[in-house]
Amino acid sequence: MCSTTKISRLETGTRRSSLRDVKDLCTLYKVGESTADELMTIAREAREQEWWTQFEDLNLDPYLGLEEIASAITSYTMYYVPALLQTEDYTRVIIETIAPRMDQKVLQQRVEVRMRRQKRLEEADRPRYRVFLDEAVLYRGVGGPATMAAQLDKILQVERQDKVTFQIVPFELGAHAALDSNFILFEFEEKSGLSPVVFVEALTGNHYLEKEADIGRYREATEYLRDSALSPRNSVQRLTDIKEIYRSGRYPASVSSEG
Repeated sequence: MCSTTKISRLETGTRRSSLRDVKDLCTLYKVGESTADELMTIAREAREQEWWTQFEDLNLDPYLGLEEIASAITSYTMYYVPALLQTEDYTRVIIETIAPRMDQKVLQQRVEVRMRRQKRLEEADRPRYRVFLDEAVLYRGVGGPATMAAQLDKILQVERQDKVTFQIVPFELGAHAALDSNFILFEFEEKSGLSPVVFVEALTGNHYLEKEADIGRYREATEYLRDSALSPRNSVQRLTDIKEIYRSGRYPASVSSEG
């Protein structure tokens, strides 16, 4: 019927159940007909409540579900600004570049969904959000100087509102523990009963890691990044310096500050 990994994700809530999944699990566990009907109704109502289910082509389920319920999100990126911090213009350029043949209607939907996701940081129960930005992200002139100046300004605004703690992983650090992998670590309230999940995005597929050894490895990388990256205060200063260069209409060549 399906793999043990899939069943585990359904049981822990890290994968959204389809109606077929619920039906199959009821058969597997020999659930009575009346109870099965009740569970099918609950599953049907749950699908209706999830705002992103109207966008079936996103291929980010269960990612969006994890993002919605996480109590803490830790992100490391060396390619582009994380989605929860992107401006609309930056988002559009990123999506158009990665998928140049995408239908314009689908493109607009994806941009809208990414902006909608950012409302998670406006909520009273928003997650503790920590971002490690490889310095290369700041020098990659996505969309040109004006787009980048606005993008870096948005990161600073969100930081001033205490919705994110970010640290820059500077060029001068050289090799480091997360050099070969972008990742996002989702953690949940203990009462939820959910175990941490690491999400690794790739060009042709996404990976969800749940094994204790894997989680431990990424937590180790996170601790290394926290201790070796620029401090949050110095990260704000360096990002501000780079933003001002973009604002002048130029691309930054090199910016240095105390680490």
